[in-house]
Amino acid sequence: MSGAGEAAEHVNFPAMAAKDKSECCNPVKKPGPISMDHVLAALRETKEERDVRIKSMFNFFDPSAEGYLDYARIEKGLSALQIPPEYKFAKELLNVCDANKDGRVDYQEFRKYMDDKELELYRIFQAIDVEHNGCILPEELLDALLKAGIEIDDDELASFVEHVDKDNNGIITFEEWRDFLLLYPHEATIENIYRYWERVYLVDIGEQAVIPEGISKHVHATKYLIAGGVAGAASRTATAPLDRLKVILQVQTKRACITTAVKEIWNEGRLKGFFRGNGLNVLKVAPESAIKFYTYEMMKNVIGGDKGDGHGDIGTSGRLMAGGVAGAVAQTAIYPMDLVKTRLQTFAGESGKVPSLGKLSRDIWVQEGPRTFYRGLVPSLLGIIPYAGIDLAAYETLKEWSKTYFHDNDPGPLVQLSCGTVSGALGATCVYPLQVIRTRMQADPSYNGMGDVIRKTLKVEGFTAFYKGLFPNLLKVVPAASITYLVYETMKKSLDLD
Repeated sequence: MSGAGEAAEHVNFPAMAAKDKSECCNPVKKPGPISMDHVLAALRETKEERDVRIKSMFNFFDPSAEGYLDYARIEKGLSALQIPPEYKFAKELLNVCDANKDGRVDYQEFRKYMDDKELELYRIFQAIDVEHNGCILPEELLDALLKAGIEIDDDELASFVEHVDKDNNGIITFEEWRDFLLLYPHEATIENIYRYWERVYLVDIGEQAVIPEGISKHVHATKYLIAGGVAGAASRTATAPLDRLKVILQVQTKRACITTAVKEIWNEGRLKGFFRGNGLNVLKVAPESAIKFYTYEMMKNVIGGDKGDGHGDIGTSGRLMAGGVAGAVAQTAIYPMDLVKTRLQTFAGESGKVPSLGKLSRDIWVQEGPRTFYRGLVPSLLGIIPYAGIDLAAYETLKEWSKTYFHDNDPGPLVQLSCGTVSGALGATCVYPLQVIRTRMQADPSYNGMGDVIRKTLKVEGFTAFYKGLFPNLLKVVPAASITYLVYETMKKSLDLD
């Protein structure tokens, strides 16, 4: 790595002169309590030399000698080091150093952070350096990663070592380890350190918006599935009554009336009637959302790699393609559950008793055949591809615009809700006629294909019939999309996916 990336790898302040590392030094020969004396010995540095180094570092961030650091000065200092925004933690660094939370960091607070951080870094250095010879060997680093559940290949390990090993001698000294992580304000666990290196690595190759290799292939995949599943289940549960109303209106071949449909649902089962099919809907949407979001992130990785242009942003067309493929894969995987859910919501037996999920599924299988579970898949896919593409692409595009407008790399909940609302409503409106066709094919086995639905609907009800239920659908999709994306972003942060 060279240029900005190299500048970011190691923080070399004026008073941090390079030392001769021909021999590694480890004053602690076995695990145990660590003191600052051990750190000084490992760095072959006197207390006075360390005082000068830390004071010089503070002055680097405070060139005007005001005697304190704030967010603007920390940000400016990190920028002067050419540390890209993707892994310069100015806000976090300020929060960690600012012990009295007054928005400023004086020298004593800065010194306390440096003392704690160097001790913390030496502790984990000691834990990885199992031979206690004062150097981390590649095989020791690999063993530590494996114990943390992180599997990487030889190339990734070599790249990791290369980014930390400043003098390129194949081993990592404590000074190199410290220089690499000194301004990293989060807890120095092996997982966090590897995730930090991923950010460095991604910036270097220009893949800022994709799931990283290495840890992502083994750890992040499950977390993305959890985040997408929780987000989808929460949104559908909150909007279940509107979903039931939409489906009822879609299958009506006579004049559709929202008030009449609401009364029928209420008379049928009171409040419980509005949640008919919700259990299956949650079972359906959890894997659907999980597969959609995970596939979308994977597709961004593929598209970004195929471009080979060194830009992390895959662009609007890339988002459309990734979102469309993700939606198609997810919808195909769970489609039989979607059909059973529609039958359950539209069931109107003479006795008024709703069949169990198992009985309804068996009846469809025995009386209509297994292919019935995929009735309406074609219009569903024709709808889900542009819907997913428009929805996800519009959301991410709006979020990027918000960052530019608000000059903030972390849009707040209100911005996320607004982006999800607009993108969800736009996507749903564009493909709604296909949803009506799909629902009618799912609910009524007498239709002989998609063309038959279109012909009969136009002949009997007219073109406006393809928008029956649009109003409750918009009422449903607006909060559904907003809740989905808000919960998804929150889950990503709580699972350390951002």
